Amino acid sequence: MLRFEKAEPPDLPEEIDWHPRTRAWWEMWKRSPQAEVMIESDWYFLLDTALMHDAMWSKGQWTLAAEVRLRVAKFGATPEDRARLRLVFADADEKDSKRPPVQETARQRYGDLRVLPGVNRPDGAAENA
Repeated sequence: MLRFEKAEPPDLPEEIDWHPRTRAWWEMWKRSPQAEVMIESDWYFLLDTALMHDAMWSKGQWTLAAEVRLRVAKFGATPEDRARLRLVFADADEKDSKRPPVQETARQRYGDLRVLPGVNRPDGAAENA
């Protein structure tokens, strides 16, 4: 089985005067939950996509929009994309830390209520029979 190493998100290359929208778009991807599993080739693919994104915003090359949309869909950019890719972002640890402490159950507090008078006992026999 192949194992891939997660790659840290790179910064945009400094030799390009990036449009502010593309800078914000790139930072969004760096902070995204998807970034937690991206490998080096993913970041290079996304960098090529950033060049197209920049051309759209800085040069008005809106014919690239469809290609950018197809490319970011591969990373789960929209709720529909994430559903199609079956992406689920687990935030259970964070939610568990905010959850109040578990309270004891009624059975722990009061014992087995099935043995009260008029209620079937655990052995199947009826009380007062």
